[in-house]
Amino acid sequence: MQQPGPVPEQSMDLYERHAPAVLAYLLRQLGSREDAEDILLEVFTIVLEKGSALRQDERSLRPLIMAIARNKVVDHYRRSRRFPQVSLVGVEERIYEREEREPEQATLRQEEYQQLQRHVRNLPEMQREVLQLRFGEDMRCAEIAQVVSKSESAVRALLYRALKLLRSVYDDERAERSF
Repeated sequence: MQQPGPVPEQSMDLYERHAPAVLAYLLRQLGSREDAEDILLEVFTIVLEKGSALRQDERSLRPLIMAIARNKVVDHYRRSRRFPQVSLVGVEERIYEREEREPEQATLRQEEYQQLQRHVRNLPEMQREVLQLRFGEDMRCAEIAQVVSKSESAVRALLYRALKLLRSVYDDERAERSF
């Protein structure tokens, strides 16, 4: 016999609190709004079917939801055999909104962002993912550790190595320009 499902009000509250962050993550990972919305529904269907998720405290619930979202993204790419792409359309809009409306500043910012994207794409996959979760999703190392199934110290080491590598690449480029 099945247990009674979660109370609709609790379900809506759960969805309203977490869906925007999960959707933003999915959009960055998939680049397609339609795919992101489909997977978002799958994620919350799983969370609500578990039922016990509604009884968890907020600190353990967010990493659980993000881990499910991450696994669904992996499943999506396994099925479609495509490589992940980051859509720059939304990012460009946000950059121009935040910048002064001077065209020179916006162009410089866009070039810097494209350069960063190139460097990040050259990082190992796990380092890219840890950077995305830390800075894109504003998750703490403990939460990231739960999402990627690694220890917190391993996540900190991955984050440190990724940032160190990016710094060294930028330092090398500065040194080349000065000659």
